[in-house]
Amino acid sequence: MQPISGEAIPKSRDIIAYAKIYRNVFIELTKSLESSRTEKMRSEAVKMAENNSVLIGRKPVMNYVLTCISLFHGGANEISVKARGRAITRAVDVVKVTRRRFMPDLKVKKVGIGTDQLASFEEGGTPSNVSTIEITLAK
Repeated sequence: MQPISGEAIPKSRDIIAYAKIYRNVFIELTKSLESSRTEKMRSEAVKMAENNSVLIGRKPVMNYVLTCISLFHGGANEISVKARGRAITRAVDVVKVTRRRFMPDLKVKKVGIGTDQLASFEEGGTPSNVSTIEITLAK
């Protein structure tokens, strides 16, 4: 087979060499991305552990229960469980499961409820109200 317009056909050893180079570059890029992700996750975990608060989201209840237990066993005397909107029921479940199944000596020190106003996604739209809860647990 003749090369088109005078181009040289690369030899198989050249193709293998280029493939190895690209593979090594890809591996290095992947490692750097993974290290930056884990570093970011660690920094977020440290921030959360410093102020002893658990922010409730969409994960299963037992994930947050484990976080609460870990904070108490890590030396915290009190922690705050915070949630907004539909996650409020999950926050209450987290506190109930933590107290009933794992640490019955915990006391609910304070329960705070409130409302946050969120700006509308649309320009000129009315802001929406979102309910919030903060439950403080103490040993």
